[in-house]
Amino acid sequence: MVDPRMLTDPVQPPYAAEGGALRRLAAELWDHLWPWSRSGFRQPRTQLRALQGAGLALALAVSVVWVLAAAGRLEAGAVIGWWFGWSVFEVIVRLGAKPYVKEGPWWGRRYRAASLMDMLCYVGFKNLLTGAALFLALKSLGLLVV
Repeated sequence: MVDPRMLTDPVQPPYAAEGGALRRLAAELWDHLWPWSRSGFRQPRTQLRALQGAGLALALAVSVVWVLAAAGRLEAGAVIGWWFGWSVFEVIVRLGAKPYVKEGPWWGRRYRAASLMDMLCYVGFKNLLTGAALFLALKSLGLLVV
């Protein structure tokens, strides 16, 4: 039966059916922070593999940017620019590797196939919250001058 509340077809991520709450919470955290999937790396298409490799390099570069910001070597505007670039790239990677979003409350277990707009909203909001938390942490430690 079709659920009229779901905008797209239901999807079941690999970790969603797993047991304990702690294990599911850890898997959910990993799912939010790591945009790639094992199945994405197994794809034989050369373009996809090149995109995945470039993504890993970009993820490393963004991590270095955050470390440089923590060391006081980068201005906030540079970090925001890198973070925006990473977010655009993450949308592309997630649409290929993990093309689903959560439907309903954050504690629920309902997922659905993501459209481009779904993924833009998901990644944008997730990275906005993550970036704000990192900025606040660096600022409270006195490592970031804004």
